[in-house]
Amino acid sequence: MKRFVDLADFSRDEVLALLALARSLQAHPQPQALAGKILGLLFFNPSLRTLASFQAAMARLGGSSFVITPGESSWRLETRVGAVMDGAAAEHVREGIPVLASYCDALGIRAFAAGKDLNDDLSETAFNAMADLVAKPLINLESAVNHPCQALADWKTLDDFAVPQNGKFVLSWAYHPRALPLAVPAAVLHMAAMRGMQVVVLRPEGYALPRAIMDKAARAAALAGGTVHETSERAAALSGAHIVYAKEWGATARYGDAEADACLRSTLTDWCVRDSWFATTRVDCRLMHCLPVRRNTAIADEVLDGARSIVQHEAHNRLVVQMAVLHQMLQGV
Repeated sequence: MKRFVDLADFSRDEVLALLALARSLQAHPQPQALAGKILGLLFFNPSLRTLASFQAAMARLGGSSFVITPGESSWRLETRVGAVMDGAAAEHVREGIPVLASYCDALGIRAFAAGKDLNDDLSETAFNAMADLVAKPLINLESAVNHPCQALADWKTLDDFAVPQNGKFVLSWAYHPRALPLAVPAAVLHMAAMRGMQVVVLRPEGYALPRAIMDKAARAAALAGGTVHETSERAAALSGAHIVYAKEWGATARYGDAEADACLRSTLTDWCVRDSWFATTRVDCRLMHCLPVRRNTAIADEVLDGARSIVQHEAHNRLVVQMAVLHQMLQGV
């Protein structure tokens, strides 16, 4: 495996094999598997779980890592093609990224959506331009509309709790005071569809996921025997759910317009997940969220601290599945 950029790049059987490797490494650690290997981590955006879990995963396999945060731990890097560099950036990614890649055996890059042009972000223009500069194995640590590491951890979490392959998975929009990227909802939607689940995207009007994201998930669902649809009807969506996956994202109908988005979401504070949301779900319905989460804004304390919440287990699985990705990518290379 040379690249881990999108779960859609792999067949369902390949994903299942990777999850089996994750379980094997969890049960039977291999502390010298990647001895002498180096992972480079380039973070254009903040991180807690992705940063810490990759460093921990590499260490548990016997390797090492270094972290670059442009503008903080290093020179600020320019990403724009054809930019006249007379501002704060001292170096362009066209020089910086090949240098970093030469220092390590694999490179991970995190670069969030610009959030200005929906088509540009859906095309992964910025991430793909940087990926083209990397000849070494590459890991997507979250791009404009993808987060494969989170999706893989979520798949393992569903398996750990014996959620049926064809169970009902509700990806629900949750309130946040500002617009957040589409990466996690897009990746999680595709993951659940690829697993073969009956997926419902629950969101208020104006927050429908882009057609390209929905179509990609629908294709995955068709291959796996699942279904995908969207609705704004909360009661119908939640009825009989096995999983409620809460996530915040920006108004696609007002993409790139912060003022219009703020106006639209100002009336949606009731989209905070509370115990009452689970009145018609299955008794054993679980609550998932990728974290970080704003308490009593996106999800109420009563749910996050309750028996339904598996967000901590989900977060721990980031470490476990990323060990498998690194092992598959670098062991024996």
